[in-house]
Amino acid sequence: MRLLTWNIQWGRGMDGRVDLARILRTIRELGDFDVVCLQEVAVNFPALPGSRGEDEVARLAEGLPGYTPVYGAATDVPAAGGGRSHFGNAIFCRLPVGQVWRHLLPWPVEMDQPSMQRVLVEAVVEADVGPLRVMTTHLEYYSQAQRFAQIEAVRRLHAEACVASARRPLPEEAGGAFEVFPRPAQALLCGDMNFPASAPERARILAPFADGAPGFRDAWTVRHPDEPHAPTVGIHPVGFVGQPECFDYVFVTEALAVRLKAHGIDAVTAASDHQPVWVELG
Repeated sequence: MRLLTWNIQWGRGMDGRVDLARILRTIRELGDFDVVCLQEVAVNFPALPGSRGEDEVARLAEGLPGYTPVYGAATDVPAAGGGRSHFGNAIFCRLPVGQVWRHLLPWPVEMDQPSMQRVLVEAVVEADVGPLRVMTTHLEYYSQAQRFAQIEAVRRLHAEACVASARRPLPEEAGGAFEVFPRPAQALLCGDMNFPASAPERARILAPFADGAPGFRDAWTVRHPDEPHAPTVGIHPVGFVGQPECFDYVFVTEALAVRLKAHGIDAVTAASDHQPVWVELG
């Protein structure tokens, strides 16, 4: 299974142009991916710089034929020209997709910090390495306190899923909305975490679970144990960070870590203010 994760900044490149065709072209040039996880995907959001209010989920789905699109809107607000503006994360998967969840993450009120609602999108995927849950998110940028609250929520959701993995359906749940679908314990968590590799937030994601749920490993460290994280933001001269840093990660549970064959970062493209990150499991 090959998976790519990328914060596409609603398709806006370092040249200020929103160009979804360029995003799709870059993905195809990087390889043949089974799962594509994207952050900052907008629908009817002309207030974003360079946007014309495109339905980016539909446009990206058109460019990824054969993939099941799964979208989770974190922001859902009135659009200036009518209708609703959505902003969130998406998973495009050409493997069989089971049940899907869209978890709104905590948004503690801070009077002196800009912030926005965040979401974790989770989908069960039937891969050649076995069934797993693919989760993608985009944590708060401005507030460390909010990031920690969101990480605790992600950890709780993972622990709950691991308990649910052992549950067997009851006769009353056969068919209809009560039907219970598989929810495997093994999982992959990826996205724009908005913290550098040295931050305590990363250590918290990697911390063991007291209840015995399988913990997460950093895919970069698994494949490059003696190397510092390669940067995924701040590579290009004009950006939102003062120096190159790693903000974009793939975390995998232990049973998947032993199947990790490759981890790559494209440091060349300027199609977004983040760089694409990919992994291969086999």
